[in-house]
Amino acid sequence: MKILVLISNVPDTTTKIRLNDDKNGIDTSGIQWIINPWDELALTRAVEMKEAPGSPVTALHVATVGPAIADGTLRKALAVGADEAVRINAEPKDAFYVASQLAAVAKDYDLILAGIESSDFNGSAVGGMLAGLLDRNSVSAVSSLEIEDGEAVIAREIDGGSQKVRIPLPLLAVVQKGIAIEPRIPAMRGIMLARKKPLKVMEPVNAEPLTAYKEFELPPPKPECKMIPEEQAAELIRLLHEEKKL
Repeated sequence: MKILVLISNVPDTTTKIRLNDDKNGIDTSGIQWIINPWDELALTRAVEMKEAPGSPVTALHVATVGPAIADGTLRKALAVGADEAVRINAEPKDAFYVASQLAAVAKDYDLILAGIESSDFNGSAVGGMLAGLLDRNSVSAVSSLEIEDGEAVIAREIDGGSQKVRIPLPLLAVVQKGIAIEPRIPAMRGIMLARKKPLKVMEPVNAEPLTAYKEFELPPPKPECKMIPEEQAAELIRLLHEEKKL
């Protein structure tokens, strides 16, 4: 069984975002790039499945769409336990464009894992779009995943509870928190081995994005906090009505 984990290269969640001069994107200078947290959990679960006794997993690969700056993130994924990485050499313009690029490399995998969203755009669309382009079964909100007798045994969160389903492979699973407890931290041996593992760079296929970003704008700074003495309840009510429109 071959597993592919989709990796999104995102700014560290503690990064202070700055816009470029044209305000049509972010200023990438000085940004520390990381594996998208949801994708990191998906990768951890895939490594756990590969390392389990009697595992049917024969190959674990990762793939991303992005420029050369994403190579460091892919190397970390290799250090965690992936066997091979693929980078499609293109700017990730929108969800459809990214899904179209990934569809060109994802056809031969029995199980594809995608994080529920990326921490930069929070679109939650790539996994579902890729499943549609590949014309294969997909399950969202996956919080538990096992392979039994050639089928995926999945627990997923639904309104008011959880649901357990069995689905034959091939399958695309969109995972969320709970799929793994903690992301795996690369050991020194893994980091050394990652240098020798293949990282393939592919040119993009012909695809047009469906959306375009005209301009970005940072949210306005938060106003200064106002402290109202406890005996001035009337003033607090006035401020809530007149300034906050509550």
